[in-house]
Amino acid sequence: MRLGPTAGPRSRLVSSGLVSSATSVAPILVALAALTQAPAFVSPYGIEIGFSLMIYATLAEAWNLLAGYGGLVSLGSSSFIGIGAYVLTGLLNHSGLPVPAALLVSGLAAGLLAAVVSPAVFRLRGLYFTVGTLALGEASRLFMVNVPFFGGATGLFLEDTPPPTELLYPYAVGLLALATLVMSIATRTRFSILLRSVRDDEDAASQVGVRAFRVKLMAFTVASFLMGAAGGLQAYKLGAIEPYGIFGLQWAVNILAIVIIGGLGQRLGAVVGTVFVVALGELLADYPELHIAMTGAILIIVIRFAPKGLCGLAGDLLGRWRTPRAGVAMAPP
Repeated sequence: MRLGPTAGPRSRLVSSGLVSSATSVAPILVALAALTQAPAFVSPYGIEIGFSLMIYATLAEAWNLLAGYGGLVSLGSSSFIGIGAYVLTGLLNHSGLPVPAALLVSGLAAGLLAAVVSPAVFRLRGLYFTVGTLALGEASRLFMVNVPFFGGATGLFLEDTPPPTELLYPYAVGLLALATLVMSIATRTRFSILLRSVRDDEDAASQVGVRAFRVKLMAFTVASFLMGAAGGLQAYKLGAIEPYGIFGLQWAVNILAIVIIGGLGQRLGAVVGTVFVVALGELLADYPELHIAMTGAILIIVIRFAPKGLCGLAGDLLGRWRTPRAGVAMAPP
């Protein structure tokens, strides 16, 4: 006797995708959990670098979900980073919330902003969407500068002294673990198929029943949540924020460079690009002009000769290396 309805093809597809995601992400999460013990063995300078790596990797994962898998090339990342920073600073100064709860609220505030502006920005496509999100970032900065309630051009300061980076490091690891989990689920379930169909041809996807607005809204909101939480954690580390810095275009430029160099739409592109860009920045820290010039030159070279980034280039080289070996193995004696 049947005790209940059997699972349909869609349910089986979602379930298998979730199981596959959990299996693939488990080793990464274990490695990240082990990294939380790094402050006991690594120098303060190493912890500072590790913190920057975690923050930028989280932001790059979120942006890769938008642009790499959804085709939503946004230059408005600073809007959500800045909102998260201001919300967390205000909450810690006036509400007495614990830091994890404040980070959650800062991410939710950024996600809410994304949901509010999405009906307007989703009317734009391609380059127009990119310009629209850039205008959103500039509008957010000007709003904060001209509203005295948020401190104006001076910004806001934490009333308490920020804790050392060693104490903030586990929060950064946890944030990256959350971004890794979200990306693994988003790229290994039915949602990934829907998102890429909208990226490749939104009109065709809509004609076959894909609700393009809902798909883009989900990706936009989730990515903005991660950016807002990362912005809040960055503000907690700095202890002071001001509109020209936290809403600066440099955030969007750095994230874009990381993902393009690592590999747009590549699963490991955000992490590889973060390591490369942060390491390059540290090596050329005393030569800022040379750093900017080299970053630009590397971007041009990658876009021209390796459009899939370092991860895509490594995959292509590995495939070429395996193919001749397979051919030799299959050749008759």
